[in-house]
Amino acid sequence: MNFIELGKKIYNLSNPREAHRFAVFLARCCLHPQRMERLYEFFNQSDILKKIADVYPFVYEQPTRAFFYHKSTFDERMTLVTDHMKFMTANLREDFLIDVYAEKPFELWKMPIDDELGDLHLVFYAKPGQRKESLLSIMFQLDDETPIYQILFWIARADLIGNIDDVTSDTYAMWIGAMQGPNVDNAKDIIKVITKKSHAYRTKNLILYAAQSLARALNLQKIFAVTNAGYYANNHLRRDRKLKTSFSDFWEECGGHLTSDERFFSLPLIEKRKTAEEIPSHKRATYRRRFALLDSLDDAVKAAVKNISK
Repeated sequence: MNFIELGKKIYNLSNPREAHRFAVFLARCCLHPQRMERLYEFFNQSDILKKIADVYPFVYEQPTRAFFYHKSTFDERMTLVTDHMKFMTANLREDFLIDVYAEKPFELWKMPIDDELGDLHLVFYAKPGQRKESLLSIMFQLDDETPIYQILFWIARADLIGNIDDVTSDTYAMWIGAMQGPNVDNAKDIIKVITKKSHAYRTKNLILYAAQSLARALNLQKIFAVTNAGYYANNHLRRDRKLKTSFSDFWEECGGHLTSDERFFSLPLIEKRKTAEEIPSHKRATYRRRFALLDSLDDAVKAAVKNISK
């Protein structure tokens, strides 16, 4: 394989920072020639894998860099990339995979907000800017494609880093590398409107609910999510990418528990709902509307996944 030509597909050499990364990429390829050859052979074993690597060449870069989670190894990163692509190509249609890795969002569900904001769209997405933490994302965005909340993830065997939560080698899991909120000036106002439209259900809870719904629709058996200690940015000496939300606190609040590896929480596949007896009488109507909304999301995600499945 030609590392130089491969690097040119990944990096914009007119940008000095990208040119530096290109040089580092070449050096790492030279340090791991056998691993890179195996990765190249994997993506050249079928037409669909070739096409994915052609539109998304970052699959060759990701194993070479300290991505995904804290203290990930080269072999783990290579395994998770190949596991993810094995699962996707075995279960989902070729045209969907080519589109999503060519940065074409695929809509799973939408909810009308108001005349000013329009609709809230739930989409499957893969963007190069997300590659430090994931191979895919599930995202809420507005009509103008303004990102609101997103969960970045990959799919790999549940024993990727060992038996951290009583898993078996043939079990596939969703691995969440990050959750990101809106980065716009009026973010608080937008979230307030969406929360009201969602019957007082917080938007970050709604995006996690959507990720759980997607995991179930894909027949995944586990969800793991990075903790504060497991966040990939801890790999770097510069810690200027501070977390705005404590992942660990949020995962625990949502029913998760810390695994035997401090870098990951195990999350439930299904959010536990309050019973009528647990809800104050004056709030029961709000909860009924909220649960109906969540049921509509589940139905839409299930139908959308069925539509893109083989």
